[in-house]
Amino acid sequence: MEETAEGTKLWCGATAVMALMGGWRGRKTAVAGLAAVTVAQLVSNGVCKQVADRPRPRKEWFPHDEVEDRPDFSSFPSGHTAAAVAFTASVAPLCPLTGVLCVVPAAMVAVERVQSGAHSPSDVAAGAAIGLASAWLTRRAPHLILRHWLRP
Repeated sequence: MEETAEGTKLWCGATAVMALMGGWRGRKTAVAGLAAVTVAQLVSNGVCKQVADRPRPRKEWFPHDEVEDRPDFSSFPSGHTAAAVAFTASVAPLCPLTGVLCVVPAAMVAVERVQSGAHSPSDVAAGAAIGLASAWLTRRAPHLILRHWLRP
């Protein structure tokens, strides 16, 4: 699952399928998902990891070789989880079936990040919170911006 989630490949692939096969509704949902993933990645990887600089969990805690392949930079928060949750939470209101289909892979990404030794549970929880906030923000931002600009 890690390889699929790496670089948001899974969510970009789902976006492409929705855009190509889902008609107007699919394209709208794809844009919402991609926007939320972009915001989540900017916040988690572009801001939080730079500020937090938290070490990864200790390698001795994980009795498998996967722990050797993990990145060296900050573990807080989980960018993979942030992207997975952002995508899922942003597409679910627009296309509930797609949202339901994304829940299992998103949860698997979160669990895998802890199981592989790349993140602690709090890193994943913070990534999930960033993902939810990103989905909310990208859904509400157009309304908030228009209301602010159109105010007399």
